[in-house]
Amino acid sequence: MVKKVYEYDLSGVKLSVETGELAKQANASVLVRYGDTVVLTSVVMGKSAISQDFFPLTVLYQERLYSVGKIPGGFIKREGRPSEQATLTARLIDRPIRPMFNENFRNEVQVINTVLSVDPDNSPEMAALFGSSLALGISDIPFDGPVAGVIVGKIGNDYIINPDAQASEKSKLSVTVAGTKDAICMVEAGAKEASEKEMLEALEFGENEIKKLCKFQEDIIKEIGKEKVSVDLATIDPELERLVREYATDKIFACFEVTGKLAQYEAIDNVKLATVGYFTTLYKDNPELDNILNVVNKLVYQIEGECVRELITKYKKRPDGRKLDEIRPLSAKIDILPRTHGSALFTRGETQALSTTTLGALGEHQILDGLGLEDTKRFMLHYNFPAFCVGEVGRYGSPGRREIGHGALGERALLQVMPSEEEFPYTVRVVSEILESNGSSSQASICAGCLSLMAAGVPIKSPVAGIAMGLITSKDQKKYSILTDIQGLEDHMGDMDFKVAGTKKGITALQMDIKIKGVTFEILKKALSQAKKARLEILDLMNSIISEPRKEVSQYAPKICTFNINPDKIKDVIGKGGDMITKIILEASNVKSVNDKDAVKVDLEDDGRVVIYHQNQDIIDKTRKMIEEVAREIEIGKIYTGKIVKVENFGCFVELWPSCEGLCHVSQLDIKRVEDPRLSYKIGDIIEVKALGYDNKGRLNLSRKEVLKEKKKD
Repeated sequence: MVKKVYEYDLSGVKLSVETGELAKQANASVLVRYGDTVVLTSVVMGKSAISQDFFPLTVLYQERLYSVGKIPGGFIKREGRPSEQATLTARLIDRPIRPMFNENFRNEVQVINTVLSVDPDNSPEMAALFGSSLALGISDIPFDGPVAGVIVGKIGNDYIINPDAQASEKSKLSVTVAGTKDAICMVEAGAKEASEKEMLEALEFGENEIKKLCKFQEDIIKEIGKEKVSVDLATIDPELERLVREYATDKIFACFEVTGKLAQYEAIDNVKLATVGYFTTLYKDNPELDNILNVVNKLVYQIEGECVRELITKYKKRPDGRKLDEIRPLSAKIDILPRTHGSALFTRGETQALSTTTLGALGEHQILDGLGLEDTKRFMLHYNFPAFCVGEVGRYGSPGRREIGHGALGERALLQVMPSEEEFPYTVRVVSEILESNGSSSQASICAGCLSLMAAGVPIKSPVAGIAMGLITSKDQKKYSILTDIQGLEDHMGDMDFKVAGTKKGITALQMDIKIKGVTFEILKKALSQAKKARLEILDLMNSIISEPRKEVSQYAPKICTFNINPDKIKDVIGKGGDMITKIILEASNVKSVNDKDAVKVDLEDDGRVVIYHQNQDIIDKTRKMIEEVAREIEIGKIYTGKIVKVENFGCFVELWPSCEGLCHVSQLDIKRVEDPRLSYKIGDIIEVKALGYDNKGRLNLSRKEVLKEKKKD
């Protein structure tokens, strides 16, 4: 294949695509250059369909630290498991491209994005999304794209596409939006309390650019795209489908009269078991019995979804009997756990989140070994979803993509109202434990997390609540219903999961995933309006529990003291090899190791700011006094009392305080001549000296003779 290069002007930055030179054994590959950002995307498809009843799509986003001129940390010195950002980006790419495949597609497809070079002003994530769509488009893999995505920012009254690093810092919002030439299919956003109107304007602004990017892809596909191969799609025998529908449809529909998630699920499971039992008997002599029963299970699940859809679109009734815009019963508590720095329990229907807040020293921040400009993080929200929360047994281990994604969404929502480091110099970690789940657990985490922050005394700017909206469309997609506070069944069977978090003033985070190929602005506008009404209702409940952040942190949280010293003195406070700061910590805390749990924590910033943390105020005060003593500055002409620490034939070295010593030359030791200081002075002698100044090598000169002269005058 001959190398081809295509170029596009993306808001003033050249976006170029190269094909035909790299990774030629894949079904297709493209090298996307966006400014100095370079991403290689390769797509491959398995030769035959898998036996399992799902579409096996894998999307990877592989960060290479050489792309930003870094060597990986740790002992191994090579990339290991994906970073959280890599996992989130892989999810971000997966979500808009997955609906573009036929639901009966069973050949395995892998989309591999390898980040080769990163320009911090030009998003590798957006380059990878573009490359993923285009590579699938020019390949022989059946794909109903193209899709494209952009990041929309807002500075003042102006919306901008893919803001650079400097503009991102100033932007009021950051909206990642993906879609086709016809509709939006994915949104991920964070904002500093943006209004619903601003969000819609940002989405519309982004959609206009997406249409152009899709047209650019279509032109390339038209020129070099391969003919799509025919693959075997999963099919169902029409006669078997008719029999299953006749047997199960009415029975499934009747299950929605049962109240309570577990009871309702049990009723549906009983129908599934009865259906499988019936068809096991009916086809007991058929050699394909196992395959037939797999199809029966699939059909019953499909019928369940259709019944939910009909119940809502035709009868305007939800599986649990609520109105379309009705929130499930709410309750909240704080101070659940006595020894944590902050805790809260938030329950919405059968979804329950227990959140805790922990305050730590700034030095306990998370170190990020990734491709971004940010290398540390002082606010974290971690989300845990144990199997027992849905009444099941399951695997326990490191967090998966779901836990990482939900935690990132909650973190983004609350980060917008967090105080600055100067206002609140702590590292803050929120952990959300999902104790029960029936949909919308990520939004419950935001509510519980916010309450725990306020209970911990974190001075957030405003309370934040979250709500998940759903969409159910008719078979022809001409009629639709928007649901407030979706539960699990509505999420699984519905067409959209639209999560909106914010304060009374505006939106702080937004995430939209859909299973259909796009949604209209009419749907988005209505969903945002309905979400605002629900959000305000939840905020009213939260306000009744705790109306503002506590003025004091928990008695078990570290107390804090902040002050400033001359930045030039930081090296003295640290000492050679850290010996001085270690000495201060051990003496002030009365411990034997700086790693002792009772050791005082000290953060020293390059600008001279010192932050001290400990539960005992006396230890904080002692630590401060010792640091200020080390950081004291000499006043030229002032008299000090010091201790001789070294005696030479040319003079005595005198320590005025720890880390501060100077030379009292033999000529300055006395009014009368001193032949050999070693005969008259010894280590440990206390003498008064006057500070004369520094020599050209920065050494402090002292004089005892000047002190004696002044005393003689008196």
